[in-house]
Amino acid sequence: MNIRDEIKTRRLYLDGSMGTLLQERGLLPGELPERWNITHSREITGIHRAYFEAGSNIVCTNTFGANALKFGEMELEEIICAAMENASAARDSADAPQSRYIALDVGPLGRLLKPYGDLDFEEAVALFAKTVKLGVKYGADLIFIETMNDSYETKAAVLAAKETCDLPVFVTNVYDGSGKLMTGANPPAMIAMLEGLHCDAIGMNCSLGPDQMAKLVPVFAEYASVPIIVTPNAGLPRVENGRTVYDVDPEEFARHMVTIANAGATILGGCCGTTPEYMRQVIAATKGLPYALPEPKNRTLISSYTHAVELKRGPVLIGERINPTGKKRLKEALRTKNLNYILQEG
Repeated sequence: MNIRDEIKTRRLYLDGSMGTLLQERGLLPGELPERWNITHSREITGIHRAYFEAGSNIVCTNTFGANALKFGEMELEEIICAAMENASAARDSADAPQSRYIALDVGPLGRLLKPYGDLDFEEAVALFAKTVKLGVKYGADLIFIETMNDSYETKAAVLAAKETCDLPVFVTNVYDGSGKLMTGANPPAMIAMLEGLHCDAIGMNCSLGPDQMAKLVPVFAEYASVPIIVTPNAGLPRVENGRTVYDVDPEEFARHMVTIANAGATILGGCCGTTPEYMRQVIAATKGLPYALPEPKNRTLISSYTHAVELKRGPVLIGERINPTGKKRLKEALRTKNLNYILQEG
C-alpha cells in the first residue's frame, strides 16, 4: 500500500525533532547539521531508527537546510544521497512492524522573496527543484515541505515539487499566536492555495506548543478537505545549566495530542524539543481513537497573499482603489510614472 492510499484508512505518525537530538550529540552552534549525514552517519541513522522503533510511519531526512544557496552542486548531491542512505538504513534495520516511509525534508531557503526580500520567485522555484530532483533520484517516498512562514515561498516550493515529480507532497506552515504566518497569511488563505495546488496533506508545525496549536486545528477542520498535519513544539524553550529544555514533557504532550486528534488532525508528529519518547507516548495515546478523513468542503475560496475570500450566494464587493477615474493624484502618478504612489494605493 502506498501512503496516498494508507492515509485514507488510518492515522499516520511523523517523527519528532532532529535538531534537538543532534545538539545532544554535540552539534555546535553555527554548524550545518546537514553535513552530519556524511560525517556522523551512524548518529543520523540511529536517530531515524529510534523514531521508527517508537512507531513513526514517516521519517524526514536530515535535509532541512539542504539547498543550493548553502551548498555547492557536488556537495548538495553528496549530502542528499547520504541523507537518503541513512534513512534507508534505519528503515531496513528497525525492529518495527508498521509501514515506514522516507520523506525528503525541505525547509525554507533562508532568504525572503520579493517584495519583502531580494529573491525572485522563479529563482526560488529553481532552487527548490534542485533539492527535490536529488531527493527523487535517491529514493524519497514523498516530499515534505515544512516550517514555511511565507505563502509565496511555500508556493514556490510546492510548484518545484509538482513540476519535478509525481510523489505525494505534504506541507506545513509556521503560525504564530495570532494564527498567521510571519508575512501575514491566515489558515484559510493557505488551505485554499495548497489545496488548489493539489497537495496531499497540509497543516502546521513549529513555533507553538500543543496547547496553543490545538486552537488552530478547528479552523483547518472547518476549511480543509485533505488530511491535516499537526506537529507542535514541546512547549516553550528555556536554558538550564547551558542546555535548552522545553516545558512540556512527553506525557503532557500526548494528552494535548489526543485533543488535537479528536479535533480533526489525521497526521501527528512533533517539532522542536520532541524525541522518540514523545512520539511513543503520542502513538500509544491516540492509536485507538476514531479515525476519519476531513469531509470534502463545498466552499469556493479565492486566496491572496494573506487572505481568502469565500464566494457564497451573495455578491462580493471589489473596491476599485487604483481606478484613476475621479482621482487626480492617481492620474498624475500615472502620467509621471510615480510607481511608489501607485503601489501604495494598490
